[in-house]
Amino acid sequence: MQTDIDPRSLIGRKAFDREGAKIGTIDEVYLDDATGVPEWAAVRTGLFSRDVLVPLGPSELVDGTLRVPFDRALIKDAPDFGVGRHLSPEQELQLYHHYGLDAASPPPLPDHDFGRLAGSEET
Repeated sequence: MQTDIDPRSLIGRKAFDREGAKIGTIDEVYLDDATGVPEWAAVRTGLFSRDVLVPLGPSELVDGTLRVPFDRALIKDAPDFGVGRHLSPEQELQLYHHYGLDAASPPPLPDHDFGRLAGSEET
């Protein structure tokens, strides 16, 4: 997905699955906490007015619509965390697993040398 697109411009666009079947309309866009890059879109499906979260990374904008490269059935069965709330890292991991995507691993902690252990003497 283009990373230079304004996430607000996605709201109101139609979303379609990989076969071209309409999923619904984008209600909200979730940004990555660390980078601020659009990562998930909440799509109002029309099925009982439920919103589903779809990944923006593998999706693309085609003729003003969002094309999500997954089957509608898989999208419809995505975990429901509600809309308008922050996604926890655990919820985001569940979504990555649901869509069969690799979750970005957190960067390794810096290796610090905190000195010698107490009671150890250099000889």
